[in-house]
Amino acid sequence: MAEQDALARKYVTSNKNAAKAALRRKKGHERYLEQTTAQIIQMEHHIYSIESANLNQETFNAMKNAGAAMKHINKGLTIENVDAVMDDVREQHAISEEIANVISSAPMGDTVDESELEIELDGLEQEAIDERMLKTGTVPVGDRLDSLPVAANGELKGKTKAQIEEEDEEAELEKLKAEMAM
Repeated sequence: MAEQDALARKYVTSNKNAAKAALRRKKGHERYLEQTTAQIIQMEHHIYSIESANLNQETFNAMKNAGAAMKHINKGLTIENVDAVMDDVREQHAISEEIANVISSAPMGDTVDESELEIELDGLEQEAIDERMLKTGTVPVGDRLDSLPVAANGELKGKTKAQIEEEDEEAELEKLKAEMAM
């Protein structure tokens, strides 16, 4: 095209027919270039369309295969079957817990009544107290008021019964909160 343009410029003043022929050839080359470019664009469009269709087909096949696989997997699964299996599992778990409770609570060897032990322990404690009381001896009794400590006349310092109860309640509340946090 550049060559035909150069020829047309060369002959424009000396040979008008040659210049026209060069311009005709130039126009023909331009049309051919436009047609070729249009064909290339059209071919690229077809290639993109084919690639898109191929991708759509692959996606469809993958979805179809996934659906078939899910259908095969879920063939035996129904809500009723799952519920039945879960009920069986819960039942077996409950049985296992019962067995564990029976095994862990089964007495080993001789059993002793706890209430009898408590009564015997109380008796032993009372005997020990009685023995200590007998060993203390006599206490001198007299009217010596001057040796007694002087009682406080003013307001008592320290916590009142209500304050102590409130603190005990707060401590118990904090303990419950800590247990619930576990």
